Amino acid sequence: MKRGIFFAGNESALGRAIEAEINNRVELFTAAYIPNRFSEVVKDSEPENERRAVLEWNPSSPISARALVLAAENRLEHIDAAILVCSPPSIRANPSALPFSSVDIMTNDHIKGWFFLVKELTTIFKNRGHGTLVLVYPDASPGKDESANFLGPSALASFRAFTQGLLAAANNEPYITVGFSNSDNGNEAAFASFILKTIDEISKRSNGKLHKFGKFSFFK
Repeated sequence: MKRGIFFAGNESALGRAIEAEINNRVELFTAAYIPNRFSEVVKDSEPENERRAVLEWNPSSPISARALVLAAENRLEHIDAAILVCSPPSIRANPSALPFSSVDIMTNDHIKGWFFLVKELTTIFKNRGHGTLVLVYPDASPGKDESANFLGPSALASFRAFTQGLLAAANNEPYITVGFSNSDNGNEAAFASFILKTIDEISKRSNGKLHKFGKFSFFK
């Protein structure tokens, strides 16, 4: 794979697995991260990676989204595939104790940010007449201990609905849009390998498809 790959997402096991798979396939890729603004979410330290160019991104700002895409284009020369990974953090609280600030952060960074970024990416793909937009999210049912996690699933549901809308409109666009969902938590490495292999072999016939990965999905 010698294409310009742009990755965006937040710190998560799924994101790390996909980044590792990209790193094994390209000499250089760009990455933008949703910043950690939840005090209860701790981001692991990461080793330096010469193949990854990290770019600044403020998801709540449409101006930042435009600057981010331009910076990625300058670094890569052009973006051939943009891989957007939504795996929002878990914020647990009783409904009466849910901080207003957490609601704002989740809405601005993990919901609005995707709309702003996709608008900029699809604009350059449309103007150029080609490109691949890849939308990725986990789709496993929450465990019993996750009943108090209101914000993460809400952000994920928004991204899922956004993905479905983009896939439905894909046939009218000159670029390719594909989605990937994973119902098999704990198997992120295999899911990441499946995503990148599918992107390597992608064609116009794949446009608008949602690929479901998991024990009972048969990779459709």
